[in-house]
Amino acid sequence: MKLIVQIPCFNEADTLAATLADLPNAIPGIDTIETLIVDDGSSDGTVEVARRLGVTHIVRHRRNRGLAKTFSTALQASLRLGADVIVNTDGDNQYYGGDIPALVAPILDGRADLVVGDRQTSSIDEFSPLKRLLQRLGSHAVRHFSGLDIPDAVSGFRAISREAALKINIVSNFSYTIEMLLQAGDKRIATTSVPVRTNPKTRDSRLFRSIPHFISRSLATLFRIYAMYKPLRVFLAAGLAITAIGSAPMLRFLVYALNGDSEGHIQSLVIGSALLTVGVLVLALGVTADLIRNNRILLEQSLLALREMDLRLAAMEAKATPRAQQERLQAALTEWPAADKRNANQSNERQDRMAGDDQPAAAAARTVSAQAKSA
Repeated sequence: MKLIVQIPCFNEADTLAATLADLPNAIPGIDTIETLIVDDGSSDGTVEVARRLGVTHIVRHRRNRGLAKTFSTALQASLRLGADVIVNTDGDNQYYGGDIPALVAPILDGRADLVVGDRQTSSIDEFSPLKRLLQRLGSHAVRHFSGLDIPDAVSGFRAISREAALKINIVSNFSYTIEMLLQAGDKRIATTSVPVRTNPKTRDSRLFRSIPHFISRSLATLFRIYAMYKPLRVFLAAGLAITAIGSAPMLRFLVYALNGDSEGHIQSLVIGSALLTVGVLVLALGVTADLIRNNRILLEQSLLALREMDLRLAAMEAKATPRAQQERLQAALTEWPAADKRNANQSNERQDRMAGDDQPAAAAARTVSAQAKSA
């Protein structure tokens, strides 16, 4: 059982050492623990620090791609490296690495495939009352849309089984936390949460500039991903709402018409007709989006099969490479005496040919010498 702790990094040279020092050296049920750093275009020497600290695997982005893309890169790299369990933590040492055994325990016990660390934000001194309130409201919204009872939806301290990681496809450019939970709920991935501890704050977040910016980006991500996975529900609600609004002026015009006073109220008929038309179009878009969703499901199933095939081939190559090297070495050792004998024979033959070529020249030299003596 191999565990890979992946750490997305962007200019984390100052905190990486403390983050790595927190990681456990051994966990019951885990045979191998490795570390993976994905450097997202850092300019402060993060990679050099990682090498000096003995990080097992290092992957680099030539330019900054953002947290979501970096997490996706780390996830795919961990899978190709043969991870059975993947733990994601931050490079700023926000999460206490000593809680990793508790984080992976539900996966090792077979109770879950995705475990989210609950920071228990109500007890964190750095969180203001407003931030705590927003965190509770955001987690409640994610819980409502995903169907998962996760109290800390935006926590990045997570453990993922190999089976769950193969099914996750991050498409957001902002953050992976909300999208992963929505996908887990839609794909029926067994998900749970465990309480974890945090370390003192080392720096401000680089993911967002301010709380309003974070809220707007998170709401946009929540809406986009939910609409992608539940399009019929979203468009049905929007279409029915627009149709209901359009029905009001239509009913108003109908009431006046029944009372014989329809003149001067034609605007209600126009507005109502337009809104009803838009409502029907939105409902039609919902049906079309639902058909596209079914096609996306088929594509994701194909992608899952391709990933599994690719990982099996990579595992076979990893196993075959040492064996092939050993076979080539054995063949070389077996061939060595015969090759050495052939080389010796070829050398003797060359010497014989050279000697044969020298005989006429030697005879000619002796004849010239004899003639000189006679003279």
